[in-house]
Amino acid sequence: MRVLLIGANGFIGRFVADRLLADPAVQLTALGRGDDADVRFDLATGSPGALTRFLDAVHPGVVVNCAGATRGGARELTRHNTVAVATVCEALRRSGCGARLVQVGCGSEYGPSQPGSSTAEDAVPRPGGPYGVSKLAATELVLGSGLDAVVLRVFSPAGPGTPAGSPLGRLAEAMRRAMQSGDGELKLGGLGVQRDFIDVRDVARAVHAASLSAAQGVINIGSGRAVRLRDAAAVLARVAGYGGALHELDTPPGPLRSAIGHPRAEADHAAPVAYPYPDGCGSWQQADVRTARDRLGWRPRINLEESLADIWMEAACRI
Repeated sequence: MRVLLIGANGFIGRFVADRLLADPAVQLTALGRGDDADVRFDLATGSPGALTRFLDAVHPGVVVNCAGATRGGARELTRHNTVAVATVCEALRRSGCGARLVQVGCGSEYGPSQPGSSTAEDAVPRPGGPYGVSKLAATELVLGSGLDAVVLRVFSPAGPGTPAGSPLGRLAEAMRRAMQSGDGELKLGGLGVQRDFIDVRDVARAVHAASLSAAQGVINIGSGRAVRLRDAAAVLARVAGYGGALHELDTPPGPLRSAIGHPRAEADHAAPVAYPYPDGCGSWQQADVRTARDRLGWRPRINLEESLADIWMEAACRI
């Protein structure tokens, strides 16, 4: 099976590439903007016709799209998350390859949910920010394309390679600095937020399973369990061996800066910290993952403690 992977250099894409390369039945071709891609192509600016010619030449059986942007203004997010997917769909419609499309979506497409609830695929999406809107628009393009396609709505990915600027990455960096300076107190904000964390390696397994399946539509990929960020911070402190006290700052409403933590020495000069998840999903998000189990034969395997241990290992090695 020849697979064309788009976005192989991203957080999720790197692990998807590793997973697919480990399958001896897969012939992998990577398409992206970087110099190390097999084929250089920018979905946000490239034409569907050019991509169609490449698809006809390579003739993949599956196209996996892990590309996209998580930061930036509405225009940039729309270009990289929506226009790019429109290009992929149009190129696949024009091509004679008949490839299956596996699109990596996100839990932010759902927006806020009721605390204590599990969000299933039939929930009405109400994204609370431009990122979720841009990803939902991409999902609608895929579902309306008429292609053999599935969208995996990935909730909060974690584990090795977690970006340093992400909430869990910032949490680990704040803890590293506190330990480096010998600070016995770490003040953190926004720890009441609860999210469904899923290890990126489990996400890669789900993408692999979706590539081999006939499942279509939307499928949630998460752990099925919401975890309060303060509990994640406590686990991270344990795996890091941080013996100091964790103090939570009050987080008043309003557009405050999004840093997650400050060592004690900086606390007197730091503004209160905003919610560390500017994903428009409010205080709670938890996935209903029964569809992934039933249609993909997939279940998460890696627990949050292992994911956090890997995040800490990378943070501790950072100079």
